[in-house]
Amino acid sequence: MLDNWMFIGLLVIVAVALPTLPIVVARILAPRKPNAQKMETYECGMETVGETWVQFKMQYYVYALVFLVFDVEIIFLYPWAVSFDQMPLLGVIAGVLFIFLLGDGLVYAWRKGALEWK
Repeated sequence: MLDNWMFIGLLVIVAVALPTLPIVVARILAPRKPNAQKMETYECGMETVGETWVQFKMQYYVYALVFLVFDVEIIFLYPWAVSFDQMPLLGVIAGVLFIFLLGDGLVYAWRKGALEWK
């Protein structure tokens, strides 16, 4: 029993150390010679012209979220489609219901104008 808890403790230590160690090492070894040219805003190999802070329309974020939701849900459909011929009827019904809900969400986003570019 104690052996299992030691394994869990070791796993927690490794889980904390893996993301923390590179950050600490990078802060220790990072060069620190700031100057005015390094502190300028730089994007895509070109110097910025005008105001560097630009406010984006909320529509871009909504469009990206809708894409992300459907993209992730398609990943969930792949194993279902691969094992479709070996699945019991309840699994087929659940998959068809899932596809129906995907379509319903797409119609909802479409009617709300989330997929329209203006």
